[in-house]
Amino acid sequence: MKKIIFLALFFAPFFAYTQNAPYAITSFLQEGPLAPNTHYIGEAWLSNVLQGDSELNYNITKATFRKNSTLDWHKHATPQVLIIIDGEGYYQEKGQEPILIKKGDIVRCSKDVEHWHTASKESLITYLALYDGSKPTVWTDKLTQEYYDNVAKQLKADKK
Repeated sequence: MKKIIFLALFFAPFFAYTQNAPYAITSFLQEGPLAPNTHYIGEAWLSNVLQGDSELNYNITKATFRKNSTLDWHKHATPQVLIIIDGEGYYQEKGQEPILIKKGDIVRCSKDVEHWHTASKESLITYLALYDGSKPTVWTDKLTQEYYDNVAKQLKADKK
């Protein structure tokens, strides 16, 4: 009985501290809701992992695109960083050649640079997007299925 009382008294401060901890904890492991199909073809899930505020001036969004999905051309008023955490996809800036991006890659896109990024034909992609969300994304041109298919063929041939 003495051991039980000792253990209860020993561990009580730990339980009390963790319940009142001042930490804000979220998880990026859960899938977000299916996104409205506005600026892409296919299926995408978006999860707002971290929302910027007066002390933290950037957002983190987790995006998962099912294979063979396309995202339209767009740009941001601030730089954007993509951290690829699963799968592979395509990334292209206007006037540049498209590239294959895959798990472990980090892509930085400068502000006001028109670009697109999405899943490959064969794989889904999941990434964390870090950006300043105080100004909305500017959607520019539609990315057609035909253009996407041509990029997929080009990058598949380059891979061999």
